Order: sequence, then C-alpha cells, then structure tokens
Amino acid sequence: QVQLVESGGGLVQPGGSLRLSCAASESIGSINTMGWYRQPPGKQRELVAVITSGGNTNYADSVKGRFTISRDNAKNTVYLQMNSLKPEDTALYYCAARRYPWRPVDSWGQGTQVTVSS
Repeated sequence: QVQLVESGGGLVQPGGSLRLSCAASESIGSINTMGWYRQPPGKQRELVAVITSGGNTNYADSVKGRFTISRDNAKNTVYLQMNSLKPEDTALYYCAARRYPWRPVDSWGQGTQVTVSS
C-alpha cells in the first residue's frame, strides 16, 4: 500500500494562493488515479480534484477555474495549486490514491490543514 504525505497547508488570506504537495512512497506511474479530498469543519469529506495516469482531470464545481491538480511521476508527487482562495475552502485536505479504476481509494494521507481567513 502506497504511503502518502501531504505538505503545504497553512493560513492564507482570502484571495491568496497555496500549493499543496503529496509525496508518495513509491512510483505513482502505475497508480490509476491520484486525488485531493477535503473535510471542512463539521462536514463530510468531499472530492476536490482527481487526475488519472493519462492526465485526465476532474474537479468539484466549487473549485473549477481556481484549483489545478497535476502530477509529476518522476518525483512521485501530486500537486494542488489553489488560487483565489475563499473562507469556504477552509478544510483538512487529504491526498488519496486509487490504484485500479474498478476499486475504491486504497491509500490516504494524514491530511494538511488549509485555513482561509483575514
């Protein structure tokens, strides 16, 4: 099971930017889907963005046009560039890996906190 470690969270003002990183313990080239999820305070975890091994991406409507997911297979790292941040983006952000498309997520990171506040 691949180990995932997130970094890059922090406190940012509304309208600001952050870039989250997810470092994997093994090559991600053979992992079908890598993604970012988030859990706002008092709410359920939700999908933010995913990227397949072929480079196809999908985003939650709430972040389209503001967030960009990317993967660097050579560095075994997935990124989430977050721009124009809003207070409602405040959440614990998790990295996830789904090795095969017919199976659910099988690896989660420990999460990194993002707080958007003035």
